[in-house]
Amino acid sequence: MSKNLVIIPTYNEKENIPDIVPYVMQLAEPFDILIVDDNSPDGTAEVVKKLKKQFPAKLHLLSRPGKEGLGKAYIAGFRWALARSYDYIFEMDADFSHPPQKLIDLLKVLRKNEADVAIGSRYLKGKINVVNWDLKRILLSYFASLYVRLITGLPVKDTTAGFVGYKRDVLKAFDFDKIDFVGYAFQIEMKYRAWKKGFQLKEVPIVFTDRVKGKSKMNGGIISEAIWGVLKMRFKKI
Repeated sequence: MSKNLVIIPTYNEKENIPDIVPYVMQLAEPFDILIVDDNSPDGTAEVVKKLKKQFPAKLHLLSRPGKEGLGKAYIAGFRWALARSYDYIFEMDADFSHPPQKLIDLLKVLRKNEADVAIGSRYLKGKINVVNWDLKRILLSYFASLYVRLITGLPVKDTTAGFVGYKRDVLKAFDFDKIDFVGYAFQIEMKYRAWKKGFQLKEVPIVFTDRVKGKSKMNGGIISEAIWGVLKMRFKKI
């Protein structure tokens, strides 16, 4: 078993799973993969089961009864990872919007003790490294991160980033029952709580490319949760 685990939450990702899994498996560093599937009606779990025959020791499937949100899926994955002997645990989307080759850069940051949390960032050094988003979505994402920094003081440029690596000790320090948010705000809350606990966060530049296959899960409710959730986090003084 590898010491590195990539958690990929899925809901209707059967088009992307056959590509993303082999891609990660051929990287120069060894990574196991845990697919956390929320009972995808398109049969994503069945695709994963077929791929498991090709990667029986390295590909794992955690099937959940229904769609409960990104945060709940990741928390289930974190608990699964902590019950096993993984040292470094990563979050990544299935659709190649997070460049899987950059997993190696995130791992290096953690392994060299440059930080406890490594973040694949779209917004470093004044640049916006996003491909195939319209201007409205770019501005929404960029100013959402700026808003979070202003409200919370979190020293991270890409506060909503979902491409993240954690040392095991960071996740062990969390009480997952106290995580409030399940959507867009989940990623903000995880970074904020880690920072408030005194862990070091470091951003690594990536180019984020919008999905080519499948449908985006972004919606108005997720954005609303993030806007009000940040204020709630700040005034609760986590």
